[in-house]
Amino acid sequence: MVAGPTRPRVVVSTHPLWQIRLRYGLPRYLLYATCAWGLAASARFALAPPHGGRGAVLRSPAAPSDLGTRAFAAIFARRYLSWDAASPQASGGSLAAFQGPQFEAEFGRRIPASGQQHVEWIEVVQARQPAPGRDVYTVAAQTDSEGLLCLSVGVARLADGRLALAGYPAFVGPPGSDPAWSPTHSSAVEDASLATVVKRVLRNYLLPSRDELAADLTPGAGVSLPPLALRLLSVQRLSWTQDRRSVEAVVQTEDARGAQYTLAYELDVAIAQGRWEVSAVQMDPDT
Repeated sequence: MVAGPTRPRVVVSTHPLWQIRLRYGLPRYLLYATCAWGLAASARFALAPPHGGRGAVLRSPAAPSDLGTRAFAAIFARRYLSWDAASPQASGGSLAAFQGPQFEAEFGRRIPASGQQHVEWIEVVQARQPAPGRDVYTVAAQTDSEGLLCLSVGVARLADGRLALAGYPAFVGPPGSDPAWSPTHSSAVEDASLATVVKRVLRNYLLPSRDELAADLTPGAGVSLPPLALRLLSVQRLSWTQDRRSVEAVVQTEDARGAQYTLAYELDVAIAQGRWEVSAVQMDPDT
């Protein structure tokens, strides 16, 4: 007998729908993941590029509050403005430490044939930073011959940390100012008990009398007594600050020689167990 031809069979199998979707969607998901990884890597290199292990180290630029650059400018201004015609070599030698080959001798300063000038006091009153690593200071100097002078001095901090003048100095005007200002939003203190405590605290603070003062202070109050003894003559004005946590007292005082001063003190106040106490007078000695 001859076997007949084999008939093809159709097998029907069942699979969960999520497996079917995953099988046919997997290539697309892999493509999405590759794109996302590439974008993340590009963002990382843009925000924080890698640094070579042997790359150059750059110094951060000095800020205008750098004490070294401020002192450097003040020292130069004092020497530049001080001279004595009787000792011209000494006057010029005081600038030798700042001299550079790109500057004229003594920075172009020529002292007169006679006379002298001394600096009585000097202070940095303004600072700006026109470029990284370069600071420009306005130095106010009180001289005995020309009065108050303001000198603009540029200072550069070099890559190795040393300081150098960044150009010739310049005589400039002082920083702008207006007449004395006082706040207009303050309201008068109407609490008689608070006014009494403030007056007593200021009297003992100015004498000074630490033991008497302690009776009106909060526990742990930081108060530093002034070395100049003053007598409280009167309280001219007593007003609240804007946050109403402190009061400002304008007082008339007198020292042992009879000199009188009108002064303003700000006192931090608080109520403890029904009575007013003071936690600070004008300043915090611990900051």
